[in-house]
Amino acid sequence: MQPALRMTPARTTDSDLQRSVIQALASDPRIDEAAIGVSVRHGVVTLNGVVASWTHKHAAGDAAHQVAGVLDVANDIEIRPSWIARCSDADIAEAVRQALQWAASVPQRRIQSTVCDAGHVTLTGAVATLQQRDDAERVVALLDGVRLVSNQIAIEAPRVAAGALRSSIKAALERHVAREADRIAIDIEGQTVVLSGRVASWRERQAVIGAARGTPGVQRIEDRLVIAS
Repeated sequence: MQPALRMTPARTTDSDLQRSVIQALASDPRIDEAAIGVSVRHGVVTLNGVVASWTHKHAAGDAAHQVAGVLDVANDIEIRPSWIARCSDADIAEAVRQALQWAASVPQRRIQSTVCDAGHVTLTGAVATLQQRDDAERVVALLDGVRLVSNQIAIEAPRVAAGALRSSIKAALERHVAREADRIAIDIEGQTVVLSGRVASWRERQAVIGAARGTPGVQRIEDRLVIAS
């Protein structure tokens, strides 16, 4: 009896990735896929075109990253709001303050904003965690009329000993991504947390980084995680 032949999986080509990314864009209701061009060279996906908001641009980038086999995305999509003339900087400033007030995860009294040049919002102030900093930018970026967000919010967290900080991050990983926790190395270099190891997907990579972002005492994160192929 002859031994069974071992089949080698077909390699994903640039054309395969391009088709898959286009399908991912088309399946996301936030995205007008007809407005976005997709090209792939040596496995790197490039997105271009014109969309109406910051949110649409980043939704397209996120959709591309969800495709199996995509590791790198160059998001060259241009933001050109059709309604920007109807939103004054004063209107946008009021909307920014309301959005920060409504966001339960954001300490809005510790954040200030400046709006200029037809929709350029600069955020300043100080918060306890990187997650709070990111959440403030996210809620502001969703507002009509906002074409650019400069996030200058500082992280003011008490200095934590390296060992205690590592234990806090490890505990956060075990709560959020339990099956990945044992495969992630956590190193503290000054005020920077270095995450390394292998994860199964882009989504799990983001979950690991998110767990570190929400840990008080983390000032910066260096992402050295690798997505297992």
